[in-house]
Amino acid sequence: MSTEWNSGYVTDVNYTFGYYGELNPLRCRLPLLMVGRHAPKIENACELGFGQGLSVSIHAAAQPGINWYGTDFNPSQAAFASEMVRLAGADAKLYDEAFAEFCNRQDLPDFDFIGLHGIWTWISDANRGVLVDFIRRKLRPGGVLYISYNTLPGWSASAPIRHLMKRHADVMGAPGQGIIGQTDAALGFIDQFLALEPLYAKANPGAAERLKQVKGQDRKYLAHEYMNRDWHPMYFADMENWLGDAKVGFASSAHTLDNLYELNMTPQQAEFMRGVPDVSLRETIRDYCVNQQFRRDYWVRGVRALVGHEQVAAMRDERVVLTTAQPDLPKTVRGVLGEAGLLDAIYEPIYELLLDHKPHTILELETHLGGKNVSFAQLVSALTILLGLGVIQPAASDQDAAKAQARTHAMNKAISRRSLSVGDIGHFASPVVGGGISAPRFHQLFWLGKQSGGQGPADWAQFAWSLLQAQGQSLIKEGATLKGDDNLTELKSQAEKWGAHTLPVWTALGV
Repeated sequence: MSTEWNSGYVTDVNYTFGYYGELNPLRCRLPLLMVGRHAPKIENACELGFGQGLSVSIHAAAQPGINWYGTDFNPSQAAFASEMVRLAGADAKLYDEAFAEFCNRQDLPDFDFIGLHGIWTWISDANRGVLVDFIRRKLRPGGVLYISYNTLPGWSASAPIRHLMKRHADVMGAPGQGIIGQTDAALGFIDQFLALEPLYAKANPGAAERLKQVKGQDRKYLAHEYMNRDWHPMYFADMENWLGDAKVGFASSAHTLDNLYELNMTPQQAEFMRGVPDVSLRETIRDYCVNQQFRRDYWVRGVRALVGHEQVAAMRDERVVLTTAQPDLPKTVRGVLGEAGLLDAIYEPIYELLLDHKPHTILELETHLGGKNVSFAQLVSALTILLGLGVIQPAASDQDAAKAQARTHAMNKAISRRSLSVGDIGHFASPVVGGGISAPRFHQLFWLGKQSGGQGPADWAQFAWSLLQAQGQSLIKEGATLKGDDNLTELKSQAEKWGAHTLPVWTALGV
């Protein structure tokens, strides 16, 4: 493996094909407004370290009003992202340049949104310095920085396991094994070692359970998460110190459920936090309360608070759309402290209006709930939960959705053609939300079967089964591999559910 260009970062295997909705600039408005922060209009956006680029390519296709730029120094990943953009008929300037090269390009505009998902704690201090300088120079006043990173204290107990994995690979791994083989060998070695009951394991009884969870994860993900040379989880204050030079301030968690104290802390803990006036210390205490392992945050260059009437007026103009089929609507929400029920008196009227799966303004929701003794504050709390659960998403303008329709359709055809053989991409592009929606492999195949002329569930199931059968693949149900026509029976059952519940939602979302 070359060490000249990868700076100790894993490049033996490509990253997974994940889609991350927090990287959608259209999504950042609502979480910011919910906590009383000004949200900018976004025209130029950039994703740094985009991996396979599924997020950036979906956003480029689904957002005709935003100019997209980005880089990932793995050339095969940059090539895949560029090809997806090309197939969609969209335009995005994507490169395979290292941060130091890309961030010093002279042809980049100033940005309203910069996104970095997961890479911050996987890179060296030198590269972090390059990124901070880039954000300082290229993020416009009022612009949003989305950044996610491994966090302390949540990683404190597991960090020694990661160290052993990397150390074993460094000194015991054979080059011919490849990074996946080295990862498996390291996991086996640690499993044997923990069975010897070292004092570390006794002092950290969760270590064995953590290792069990790690062993069940995708090996490509593990290679990138655990096997880079640089790996530095950070406290919130450390992140604040780094980003201070870029003139950005913390605005809100991008994972809106994090902002609901009652879901994640005891009343005593929440009261203690409210008594801490310093934002940095308060966020640090929150991380200790919930043992945070991974933060997803919005930072703003020049955080501006909205006074009460400004916040309410701005929120009333926002549009949301229900992206979940009726049978899957949640009745509960889970936080750190456990599960809480969602009150029918509040949520049923919200669902009642949104079940047409068309965009509605928050003012429409407020008006609809006006006669049902639901306050605006209760509505905002409910929307905070539904956004955090992925049940609703902010909606693009009708004009942008219409412009993006042909491009997202072309992208979805490209994604579904890949699903003819493998199921490693689990999202489609929607022009209505300006981003991605969940689309498991078989749902993609049913959609492709319908696009190919299939008239109903039997046709869609037969289309999918013919493809699987030709490749010697079978379904697994409840841990057992299905035989023969049992596959077709199961596929027909799934196709019927897809046609009855998911297809109408996809149609409304422009898929």
